[in-house]
Amino acid sequence: MHRILAIIERDLRRFRRSPTLIVVSMVLPLVQLVVLGYAFGGKVKNLKIGVVDHDHGVPAVQLKEMFEAVAANARTFVTTPYTDQAAALHDLRNGNINGVLTIPPQFSRDVRYGADPRVALVEDNTDQFSSSALQESLTELLAEYQRPNLPSRQTAVATLDVVELYPYVPYIQYLLAGTIVLAIFVSAMIGGGIIFIDDKARGLHEGYLVTPIRKYELIMGFNLAGVAKAVLAGTVLVVFGSLIAGIPDPLNLARLVRMLVLVIASALALISMMFLLMVRVSDPLVPRAIFGVLNTLLFFPSGAVYPVQAFPKWMKMITIVDPFTYAVHGFKELALKNTGLLAIVPDLAFLLIFAALAMGAATALFRRTL
Repeated sequence: MHRILAIIERDLRRFRRSPTLIVVSMVLPLVQLVVLGYAFGGKVKNLKIGVVDHDHGVPAVQLKEMFEAVAANARTFVTTPYTDQAAALHDLRNGNINGVLTIPPQFSRDVRYGADPRVALVEDNTDQFSSSALQESLTELLAEYQRPNLPSRQTAVATLDVVELYPYVPYIQYLLAGTIVLAIFVSAMIGGGIIFIDDKARGLHEGYLVTPIRKYELIMGFNLAGVAKAVLAGTVLVVFGSLIAGIPDPLNLARLVRMLVLVIASALALISMMFLLMVRVSDPLVPRAIFGVLNTLLFFPSGAVYPVQAFPKWMKMITIVDPFTYAVHGFKELALKNTGLLAIVPDLAFLLIFAALAMGAATALFRRTL
């Protein structure tokens, strides 16, 4: 055990002397949480719509007044009147507006006689987020416009009453789980097997390979040192990330302890995985080259930024074996729902079994050579 502790002490001393690594592993994930959380989490607003009114009747005027109400309150879109359809379409193609809404000449007549009144929307569908927000807002507005002022006491139309089980979850809170796992992964990229590759490039590995230290002791020492750094980074993200994201009762001690357990399990899994991937690598440039690929392959399919249910079948196959998936799911359960450890037992079991298998495979593949 003292040989393992010596490896751990050496690695942690070197980590302490490199403040840049500390900043990268702890501060940059917090920056990413803030930037991505607010970049992707907000509702699309202030879209520009050109309105071409060929009708000019009272119903058409009432509809345009509802447009102005949306512009003044929800601000999903603002309207610009056009008299020429061609000019509006020209501005749409040039990117000056996001859509063109056309009120046809017979609109008021169709409204009065209940003859299925229609309006036309031409949208710039190169931006799917804006076009979807525009369609949703206009669909709701038209449904409200066609609702009778005096509804009957009885109706055969089924309605949906929505009850939300949890308070509103902004996207920055949804992203917190993935950011915690990403911080642990960054620590995995600067610890464990990659430290051994760096030692080999500098010739420092000869100093401990000539000692009686065994393979599993060497691997265990590097892995536990990496886990210690990853746990430190993960803990910082759990505490400060919860404060930044606005998690309710962020300093709840019981939840912090449960999240710390998951941080340790996630760190063990990711550090062991990285040592397994690097166990036969000797070129220090390889880890730098594959970092972006690993980040894309593991982080994005995990459900950290988008629900797994929306993925195609081939990508869902990646999520099954991706340790990120189980870590992200566990942190979402603890951070957003404040559940107990029983709710994440399958996640913890997968991460610990994955760590044991990866560490065993790394030990079997490790070559004790100078």
